[in-house]
Amino acid sequence: MKRFKVGVVGCGNICDIYLKNMTGLFSKQLEVVACADLDAERAKAKAAAYGVKAVDVAHMMVDPAIDIIVNLTIPKAHFDVAMQAVNAGKHVYSEKPLTLTREQGKALLAAARAKNLRIANAPDTVLGAAHQTCRKLIDDGVIGAPVAATAFMQCHGHESWHPDPEFYYQPGGGPMFDMGPYYVTALVNMFGPVRRVTGSARASFPTRTITSAKKNGTVIPVEVPTHVAGIMDFANGAIATIITTFDVWAATLPCIQVHGSKGSMQVPDPNGFGGEVKVWTVDKPEWTNVALTHPYPDNSRGLGVADMAAAIESGRPHSANGDLAYHVLDIMHAFHDASSQSRHITLESTCPLPAPQPATSRWV
Repeated sequence: MKRFKVGVVGCGNICDIYLKNMTGLFSKQLEVVACADLDAERAKAKAAAYGVKAVDVAHMMVDPAIDIIVNLTIPKAHFDVAMQAVNAGKHVYSEKPLTLTREQGKALLAAARAKNLRIANAPDTVLGAAHQTCRKLIDDGVIGAPVAATAFMQCHGHESWHPDPEFYYQPGGGPMFDMGPYYVTALVNMFGPVRRVTGSARASFPTRTITSAKKNGTVIPVEVPTHVAGIMDFANGAIATIITTFDVWAATLPCIQVHGSKGSMQVPDPNGFGGEVKVWTVDKPEWTNVALTHPYPDNSRGLGVADMAAAIESGRPHSANGDLAYHVLDIMHAFHDASSQSRHITLESTCPLPAPQPATSRWV
């Protein structure tokens, strides 16, 4: 088994769990050799903590030993960093969203295909225990043919806890582009591609005040919609309703519920790998817990990187692939387009129904 050498670009809030898992849980597949950040001191601190080298991005890109770039930068940097990596002949796994614009996404995927390189993208949470269990329940017909779904992500923004929350209110941020990838990808994982969407979106408050310790009291402008309500018509006929918002103080709505011709299913938070799965069926008309059927119930970020590495070695498609990520990006843009244009948007993109994961680990 080949160990793929990894360079991590971006040493912000999310990088610790990736570094922990790639140097631990997935260390048979991955060898993290370097990290980089615009803040050199931050990169040095992470390098010391995880036993890797701190380098600048330019050095990382020209290092012939590095096979995969894990791109954990803020959204507006995703495209530039990923294209640098592709141009340097490296595979790329990026945090979500894939890119800021559809045009960037298309250009990135085309450049990677031209060089026979892989593009992978978060979220990889759908590869974990809970969401693969939900996929299996649908595939096994436990709730019958999918009819409908609801998905809700509701909070009052991230400025109360995130040390540098400004990017959440800039293009590439907002609740749909920040949290929507988890929810939309989870639905596509269960139902397959979306045919058309409509939606409404607004920015309810023109500014936000940071209350996290580092920048407490700083007022930041809001440049993107912070409440998005959408409808998705899937190619398989199912209809899903989604709300993502940074504008509510409290809510009790479920993360995701799926309804079929024979029953219903409660799907846990798609921002996690585990959680409680429940079903209600006509044969057993009460909510019943279902034991998880697949591995990785804990926070296993980096799973998508390990899967891509194994797929490169074996020649099979990888799971958190660029076509899926681009379709999700297209859907999210279409919600905003539908709102501004007051119409349904028929999607130009599609992707195959993602393949289910095996019930035993491929990688460890």
